[in-house]
Amino acid sequence: MSETDTSGAARAAEFERWANVFTAHQAFSHPSELHGALCGRLATGSRIQEADWLAMVCEHMGLPEQAVEDSEDLAPFMNKAYQQALALLSSADMSFHPLLPDDDYAIEQRLEALIAWVRGFLEGMALTAGASLGEAPDEIRELIEDMVAISQLAEDEEADEESEQQLLEITEYVRLGALAVFTEFNAPPKPESGSPTLH
Repeated sequence: MSETDTSGAARAAEFERWANVFTAHQAFSHPSELHGALCGRLATGSRIQEADWLAMVCEHMGLPEQAVEDSEDLAPFMNKAYQQALALLSSADMSFHPLLPDDDYAIEQRLEALIAWVRGFLEGMALTAGASLGEAPDEIRELIEDMVAISQLAEDEEADEESEQQLLEITEYVRLGALAVFTEFNAPPKPESGSPTLH
């Protein structure tokens, strides 16, 4: 199995884990949308306290806030998901990917998940960055406009080779776009003191 196959399998398994948590809690929303909302907030420089993050989870999933206390797995799972999303967005190897189902799902379901993720991402950005998005560099503003267009795509895509290729390209554009937003709004970590600096 190549490295690409392994990482693809890991991403597919991650989506299934999220989907299982949503099903177990009878959530009415899409897991990809919550992941997108989290990534949108992180990408625009926000960091969320655990209590606020769990409240956001409950709101998105349509659960009462005490669901976090009533469930043994919800808080640990979502706290780990938060750390993982932040680590991947920050990673120098650009290994971040939106939370989406794999090719075993019908193209309509994959497109629905991508649209849900993008909607969540835009919502997360708007909540955190708000007016400052209007002052972002041109390429970031163009990217946001493109994401708005993607979020309004029709979900009843017929499966053929061309639409499969288009979905792959749009997904990759969204992935790189999320990383571009993160890079724009999150200053790189300061070098360790004592390390040489360029003047």
